[in-house]
Amino acid sequence: MSLRDRFLDELKTAMRAKDAERVSTLRMIQAKLKDTDIAARPGPPVDEAGIIAMLRGMAKSRAESVALYRQGGREELAAKEEAEIAVIDSFLPQQMDEAAMTAAVEAAVAETGAASIKDMGKVMAVLRAKHAATLDMAKAGPMVKARLGG
Repeated sequence: MSLRDRFLDELKTAMRAKDAERVSTLRMIQAKLKDTDIAARPGPPVDEAGIIAMLRGMAKSRAESVALYRQGGREELAAKEEAEIAVIDSFLPQQMDEAAMTAAVEAAVAETGAASIKDMGKVMAVLRAKHAATLDMAKAGPMVKARLGG
């Protein structure tokens, strides 16, 4: 089942269950997806990888909001944002753990024959091509840099 179909199916289920918070978050996701599709015109609608990237961006912005709300002492708003993050995360693929990330970095370094920090771009390109959905590129960058002696 595609992500677009899952959004619609989950929305229907949440509406039947009268789960107002989940309905609100799912409608927000669908609105963002529609905006993303419109921005991609005149080309085809956004593919699954694009949808995952959109969801990651939404989760990241909400995580930043949680930190700001907590600094301002607004726990109720932070809790609302965390609930939205939980719904968004339910559609994202499982992230690699630390050991799997290390193994993926080692394999990419071996595949590209990278020897110095100058080859970091090649290694990151291989990681992005093979593991874009399951690898947190923000964490992978420092790992690659450390592995290449940067």
